[in-house]
Amino acid sequence: MAEQELHEQLERKIPVAPLGLIVMPSAQELGTAVDRWLIMFRQKDHNIAKKDPAFRDYVKESYQIPVQVPRFGSGEGKAMLPESVRGYDIMILTDVTNHSLTYRMNGFLNHMSPDDHFQDLKRVIAAINGKARRITVVMPFLYEGRQHKRSGRESLDCALMLRELVDMGIDNFITFDAHDPRIQSVAPLTNFDNFLPPYQFLRTLMLSVPDLTIDRDHITVISPDEGAMERAVYFASVIGADTGMFYKRRDYTRIVNGKNPIVAHEFLGSDIRGRDVIVIDDMISSGGSMLDTSRQLKEMGAKRVFVCCTFGLFNDGLTNFDKAYEQGILDKVIVTNLTWLSPDLKARPWFAAADMSKYLASILDYFNHDASVSNVTTPTAKIHEILEKYNRREEAEPFDV
Repeated sequence: MAEQELHEQLERKIPVAPLGLIVMPSAQELGTAVDRWLIMFRQKDHNIAKKDPAFRDYVKESYQIPVQVPRFGSGEGKAMLPESVRGYDIMILTDVTNHSLTYRMNGFLNHMSPDDHFQDLKRVIAAINGKARRITVVMPFLYEGRQHKRSGRESLDCALMLRELVDMGIDNFITFDAHDPRIQSVAPLTNFDNFLPPYQFLRTLMLSVPDLTIDRDHITVISPDEGAMERAVYFASVIGADTGMFYKRRDYTRIVNGKNPIVAHEFLGSDIRGRDVIVIDDMISSGGSMLDTSRQLKEMGAKRVFVCCTFGLFNDGLTNFDKAYEQGILDKVIVTNLTWLSPDLKARPWFAAADMSKYLASILDYFNHDASVSNVTTPTAKIHEILEKYNRREEAEPFDV
């Protein structure tokens, strides 16, 4: 379905309820950008509700609803909503990975952990107290998403998280590039949507590396492990490139930091000598595996290595990536702005951010109208369109994000 048809379909839909966007302190930068796009969408469209007095809040100067999550000196907290949310279609945006926020406990300065952010999210849902028409949790980085299966005597934290939110009364759950989307089986009757950013990766790569030649003869898309193979195959198929993968050979006789250490990365695929390589994965945690993969690709003769990951956590800092860039091991790292990005990271010459604010705003707009998001989930047509423009070396539309 063409984008114009989708837009016209949305204009004929009546919103479920007035839209209210609660942006947690952890996601302020992204939330403010999403709010700007929502304002722009509503001002420009011709929805049938726009002129109806019953929908007087359809077009507003801002859709953000303020929230406060103060903490006591003991470290305990609470959530407060300064204004009523009765009857609203509430969207709560949170970033559980933002460690830049701090609070004081017994005189000590503590950095917010994912556990702290999740507790604040639950406090906000509790403060809403069942008054909202509907509650949607937008959690781009799935809290405890890597603890999704049981191996021996282990907790199933991701399942517990989702079950707890459903029991608290949420109606929709939106996330991005979940480590294992099958976690939705915990609550099969609750709407769970998992979105991917391949279009934003490609657009950012085109803008930051203008001399790319994107076809089967010049580009290979690589999966750094078995888990990322599906997204790499999709990306390669859509852009018409070759594909390959690494598999991690682990030492199953030892456990280090809760997992079996990686002994080596073995490559499966065709010759990449002289080719540009795009490595696709869901996240950069410490970055060790990604740097090892990039190093091996360069040793195999890759011309340039571009890393595209949905989440850039960089838990071990940026020094190793700086060294890899100086040594020519990697050429560009692209991550989305769905999680907090430090100013130091943004200043690195090897870094580029894929802006997801317009895409996320579109998703929330569709949800508020109860419109189908199936065409938003798989943006194959949009990828083909921007790829055709790029190959003709036409400038991308400024708002075609």
